[in-house]
Amino acid sequence: MGIKQTLVSFMKEPGYKPMEIEELVAIFDIKKNEYTAFKKILRVMESEGFIVRTKKNKYMINEKNNEEEGLIVGKLQAHAKGFGFLIPDEEDQKDVFIPSTSMNGAMNGDKISVKITREDRSTKKREGEVIQILERNTTKVVGVYEDCKNFGFAVSEDTKISKDIFISKKDRNGAKDGDVVIVKITKWPDEKRKAEGVVVEVLGRKGDRGIDILMIIKKLGLPEEFSDKVLKFAEGISEEIDEKEYKGRRDLRDLKMVTIDGEDAKDLDDAVSIEKLSNGNFKLGVHIADVTHYVKENNPLDKEALKRATSVYLIDRVVPMLPRKLSNGICSLNPKVDRLTLTCFMEIDHKGKVVNHEIVESIIKTNERMTYTDVTKILKNHDEELIKKYDYLYEDFKMMEELCYILRLKRTKRGAIDFEIAEAKITLNELGKPIEIKPYDREIANRMIEEFMLAANETVAEHMFKTHFPFVYRIHESPDEEKLAKFKEFVYNLGYTIQWTEEIRPKSFQEILEKVKGKNEETVVSTLLLRSMMQARYATECSGHFGLAAEYYCHFTSPIRRYPDLQIHRIIKEYLHGEIDEKRINKLKNIVGYAAKQSSEMERKAQDAEREVDDLKKAEYMQDKIGEEFEGIISSVTSFGVFVELQNTIEGLVHITDLDDDYYIFDEAHLSLIGERTKKIYKLGDKVKVECVNVDIANREIFFRITEEHKREEGEEQDIPKDMDKELKS
Repeated sequence: MGIKQTLVSFMKEPGYKPMEIEELVAIFDIKKNEYTAFKKILRVMESEGFIVRTKKNKYMINEKNNEEEGLIVGKLQAHAKGFGFLIPDEEDQKDVFIPSTSMNGAMNGDKISVKITREDRSTKKREGEVIQILERNTTKVVGVYEDCKNFGFAVSEDTKISKDIFISKKDRNGAKDGDVVIVKITKWPDEKRKAEGVVVEVLGRKGDRGIDILMIIKKLGLPEEFSDKVLKFAEGISEEIDEKEYKGRRDLRDLKMVTIDGEDAKDLDDAVSIEKLSNGNFKLGVHIADVTHYVKENNPLDKEALKRATSVYLIDRVVPMLPRKLSNGICSLNPKVDRLTLTCFMEIDHKGKVVNHEIVESIIKTNERMTYTDVTKILKNHDEELIKKYDYLYEDFKMMEELCYILRLKRTKRGAIDFEIAEAKITLNELGKPIEIKPYDREIANRMIEEFMLAANETVAEHMFKTHFPFVYRIHESPDEEKLAKFKEFVYNLGYTIQWTEEIRPKSFQEILEKVKGKNEETVVSTLLLRSMMQARYATECSGHFGLAAEYYCHFTSPIRRYPDLQIHRIIKEYLHGEIDEKRINKLKNIVGYAAKQSSEMERKAQDAEREVDDLKKAEYMQDKIGEEFEGIISSVTSFGVFVELQNTIEGLVHITDLDDDYYIFDEAHLSLIGERTKKIYKLGDKVKVECVNVDIANREIFFRITEEHKREEGEEQDIPKDMDKELKS
């Protein structure tokens, strides 16, 4: 019997009275060197809900704990309407619905333990009650201050915090009615009273330029400003390269190379060079900014970079991982100036195989700062003016295009999945208002850089895997089986027959995407397939990348804006200098483990921020379009309505109550809504015309009404599935 079970059995004894830790130590004969571990076990058992600690710091069994099943521990995902869901820590457990009456003071993001109060074994749906709040996640809230005669309160910007926060007059700290404020919670809510707080910062007035994005940054706890200590350290870094660095590096300043980025990019961390060898193979050079030369392990810049883990790009601003002195200055591969880099040279044959490679510390001087737009104009549009301007690079660009197609064909053959899901390019005016939203173009120049960076990332990952040194890999696990089963059923119902093997292979998914290419359902199938996938993450074990069909993969190419890249540069350089011994290996194991976990978590937070800002600006954009008609495609079907995606990537809901010509039944297997009387079907991929009828800025929601549905051509499937037909008739 383990120590946990022993403690639970002991505390369940009829004669047991709550004991302090010292009493338990004496009874269980815990030695001095075992005390810390024993204390940790008690804390873990408390967090798991098995035991509770009284106000006098005595431990006892949790009487509220359901002895049959125990409490389920996880994170609360609250809803604007007051209810919530427990997202269990254990991945194999289902979410638990928590009614608003059973929240017991828990707030969004809190770690809680929940007791199951109702369970439907046929649908596997569960309902529960919050028994204990184990850890508070929300300590500060961003909201709008509203003033009353004798007190004030803050209405949270986060709709998941549905109740406002009471603020006494003495704690408003200069906030006026309508100010956007940050409130520190001083008393947590319970079933009888609201939370209480104190205003710690006034951000500005609601409606001020940029205040909406700033509120999202503050709400998600992104570290916007650098501390004086970090900035002072950055200012101390010389803008000149130390003379001794020229001697210890491969001098590549005479090698033709360019950076290719978007027009507004200022943190240029990758340059590329290319040449044809006498044997006909390509020699591709990927030259990456040597950020670790300036960001040494555990210096103030490194600690801050690890805390942030990633730069966050929010339409008109960047929350950078490193101060601009580095990210836009000495580390950025600006044109025609000397820069320190880490280079991966790859000899690639005409089948796309890397037959030889070399990783070296280098010094470079890029010839040009090219943009995706200009390179695309040169290669795709044969722009004579640009070809003349960059005539000395023209042959290199054509060679890069040729190699790009070779590398892409190789990836396609091995089964890599290429999702053609359009990202939104949002343009704001000087007041921060959205004036244009359109799909972001992935042209040949973008694809070239993608392929070259993928090749370098794979080459470096394989090279370092074979050294057996601790490392940070980028992994992507096989799809979730339950989601995959639903996806298989859906594509089968669409009429696509795929030969699924017992072992899930990326090739099968690639085959589906090829079959739907150019058809109405292409976007829908791509989106559903993406949703069935696991999220890629950072890890210390090299378990491969499913989506890329790659055995080895890491992030090597963006150390200015991603911490894993910076960390592995440090390891690569130590390896090149022969500095990794047994002692260093043991230290690196802890370093890479924490870096992988922290970077994965912060990446999720950055994605949440980017998604929320995009959703906010899309809602703002459509607010001026109420009453206008648009063409779109049904991108999702639910029991409460259909989502329609417009050609500009904006998505809105047609609520089922607005489908008022019939009573519609949801067919989950075929992801369709079927009219009970008219037998009219709304299904994924259908083209429709919609009118924008309402926009809810606070919840980032857009609402449509269908004005004209897709007229199916003769022979196009409209048959109601047999199983659904029986249900309609009954």
